[in-house]
Amino acid sequence: MIVSAYKSYAWRDAYTELGITPKKTRPYRPQTNGKVERFHRTLTNGWAFGRFYSSETARRKALPAWLHHYNHHRPHTATGGKCP
Repeated sequence: MIVSAYKSYAWRDAYTELGITPKKTRPYRPQTNGKVERFHRTLTNGWAFGRFYSSETARRKALPAWLHHYNHHRPHTATGGKCP
């Protein structure tokens, strides 16, 4: 049995409202959560360490633009290499 140490009523309310059933992965098994692990690698290489930032504030300020590019302009294999 997997027991979550993190409890969020806002998260529960959001997934309930959207009709989503959350799934839990086994702890210490990144293989069972490959899509998220791959996104984290892309995020790290493309945004966090993909360029030099003069400060952590500058890095955080750049995140929304990077996410917009990732979600709307970057080709994804799941969409046949086309932009979403």
